[in-house]
Amino acid sequence: MNTATQTIDLKKSSHGGGLQPGYFARRDLWDWLFAALVLAAGAVAFWQYGSAMDVYEKSILAGTVPTMVWLGWFWRPLRVLTVVVGALALLAIWLYQAPGGGADLARAEQVFLLKYFISSQSAILWMCVLFFMSTAFYWVGMFTRAGATFETLGSRLAWVAIALALIGSLVRWYESHQIGPGIGHIPVSNLYEVFVLFCWMTAAYYLYYEDRYATRGMGAFAMLIVSAAVGFLLWYTVVREAHEIQPLVPALQSWWMKLHVPANFIGYGTFAIAAMLAFAYLIKQSAGETRWYKLAPLWLLGVVLCFEPIVFRQGAQDQGGSYWFVYFGISALIVAAILLGRRRIAERLPSFEVLDDVMYKAIAVGFAFFTIATVLGALWAAEAWGGYWSWDPKETWALIVWLNYAAWLHMRLMKGLRGTVAAWWALVGLAITTFAFLGVNMFLSGLHSYGEL
Repeated sequence: MNTATQTIDLKKSSHGGGLQPGYFARRDLWDWLFAALVLAAGAVAFWQYGSAMDVYEKSILAGTVPTMVWLGWFWRPLRVLTVVVGALALLAIWLYQAPGGGADLARAEQVFLLKYFISSQSAILWMCVLFFMSTAFYWVGMFTRAGATFETLGSRLAWVAIALALIGSLVRWYESHQIGPGIGHIPVSNLYEVFVLFCWMTAAYYLYYEDRYATRGMGAFAMLIVSAAVGFLLWYTVVREAHEIQPLVPALQSWWMKLHVPANFIGYGTFAIAAMLAFAYLIKQSAGETRWYKLAPLWLLGVVLCFEPIVFRQGAQDQGGSYWFVYFGISALIVAAILLGRRRIAERLPSFEVLDDVMYKAIAVGFAFFTIATVLGALWAAEAWGGYWSWDPKETWALIVWLNYAAWLHMRLMKGLRGTVAAWWALVGLAITTFAFLGVNMFLSGLHSYGEL
């Protein structure tokens, strides 16, 4: 082969997949425009609010800029989400400005857009409605011939709900600073705020894998856990008036909270997704079964959903019986629909291999972030209470969660854990995680007692 031929072959291979362009060479104009926009936003934030930040907050902001750029490049739908959320949050802040200068929170009831759409509470309530609608569309898609159309609607509504959750959280952050000196804080300090965080993080993580695997067949199950969280959020809002912004208790007045809590909830959200896909795996596996004892996943779901209202009413010492009665009725209908339509559901679900792979990847990501959150929590505890570990009930159950998923991953990587056992284990993991997240707050006391229901 002569030199000219070798040169032509080299050019062909470089354009046909043999030699790939570098990372930055693959960026298009929109990537660079997005990067410039994020960089400009970070610079404005430093210029406008730098004097009010301590060194840790400046470090977090400096790290956020390249992180946001990388996320937008890694998964391009996030670019649109970032721009829309940023623009509408800034619009809400601008609408809060009174004609005479300064912010006036009373305008939340006077300005149309704030009152009905983009004040923090309005945006979060819209988030709740749209997540319910998204879940409903995904489930309708399971049983109709036009399933792809309904699933697409469900996916689009989930994106809008995520945007509204982020807008509501950012505006709530701004509102907290306008109430009075020392009250402003990042909105991850109580159950109301972290449930909003859980909802949008879990939905966003699912949507990434929906896009990655080009299938919307998992949406009905993945969004079911988001809707369950929304149901709790609404109860907590109505019965406990938890949407009211409160000053931070002393233990939470730390910049560690800004890192520890989001990392924790990435773990919680991904563990929840893994469990719901494990449930879908077991439903697909038992689609042709008629023997009642082979339908254990459905009976288990029914028992959990039926006893959940009782647990919350007793654990939280609440008299909101009518709310939980409706919750119980809807839960019973969901279980009955899955039981009767399990063959159709199994046909719409992706393959066992896809369900198993996403379940594994969700647990792997969740374990990594939960580990980071646990380390950050220990550092926070050392600063707040003088010791890294005190065997407080919350800490003990966090360790149990960590050990559970460490064992799951060990068995997966070392022993090839797959299929039914892995799915059941993931479901048990969700039960353990839920108790660590909520059960400890409801039934146990300790240094984390400020998180009681």
